[in-house]
Amino acid sequence: MGTLISRRAFSATALTLPAWFASRATGAGKADITVGITVDTRPDWNGAANFIRSIEEASEVGYHWIETFWPYVSRWESKPQELKAILAKLNLKLETVSNGAPMKTDFVDPRQRQAVIEDHMKLVRFIHGFGCDHLKINCAGVRAPGDESVAYKEMSTTFNEIGKRMTDMGMKFGVHAHLNSSFETRQDIDAIMESTDPKHVYLICDTGHVTMAGMDPVKLTRDYISRLIEYHLKDVAPENKGGYKGPPMGRLAPRSAAGRGQQRQAQTPVPASVQYRDRYFFEMGRGGVDFPAILQILNDASWKGWFTVELDSTITTAKGSCTVNKQYLEQVLKLKV
Repeated sequence: MGTLISRRAFSATALTLPAWFASRATGAGKADITVGITVDTRPDWNGAANFIRSIEEASEVGYHWIETFWPYVSRWESKPQELKAILAKLNLKLETVSNGAPMKTDFVDPRQRQAVIEDHMKLVRFIHGFGCDHLKINCAGVRAPGDESVAYKEMSTTFNEIGKRMTDMGMKFGVHAHLNSSFETRQDIDAIMESTDPKHVYLICDTGHVTMAGMDPVKLTRDYISRLIEYHLKDVAPENKGGYKGPPMGRLAPRSAAGRGQQRQAQTPVPASVQYRDRYFFEMGRGGVDFPAILQILNDASWKGWFTVELDSTITTAKGSCTVNKQYLEQVLKLKV
């Protein structure tokens, strides 16, 4: 992987907050925001085998809501009370559970629609039993180049059906824009939001992914505030504000970048200390995402929803990085974690 920003610049302030952010703090209080954390940070929180460790350490830092993935909790599908007891002992609650293998997640292919809907409703019923108010999904599926209107139509049909069923259960259905997926760009977001029912289909804004895909999360917030129900909070290197500008990104390469000649690289197994040194996403306050501006828009609109801390990888420890994010949320954004 190529270097995105001076390692000295980021590592020199390893677990401290830049003082200048204090002057940019926004007075919170109008928006009704619940803070959670995705317990999936590589290397030490990643994978089903590390799930218990991840929630124990998140609890120790002071988080109270967790988001995770179906493969991490599917072992409790037939015994949810056991997972509820584990969470209660740690003073934790389940925010939501994202989809994932072995679920069917191809929203483009109409031949898979019924199986996709059934898999997702099974997950919805599981999280409904935990009192979750929404589902967050990622999207697989391959779109043919050229006219994408057919793919958008097929995706929207499935989204509307799942969303309607969830609305009937008193829950909301949110789609996550993600690099290297069938739902990635501003064109994708505009098309899907336009062709889906606003009463049933909502948007998840990942501040890292949308920035790297060439969008401004501040503008996205302003344009789609009535459809947004959750944010995934991560920062990016300042030079990537407005879109990723570095060398090939490996597994996260945007389709838009690949179209400009970038090719995804095969990843060679290396020690975590090396693999995550040149990372793409950073703790809040370490890069170019304007979180205070996002919060100001949400406050002005009396928005209600979720702020979910998420960091794909760390060069320290997952617990250390989530501590930095908690400090930023509390000290800069003045939010209660």
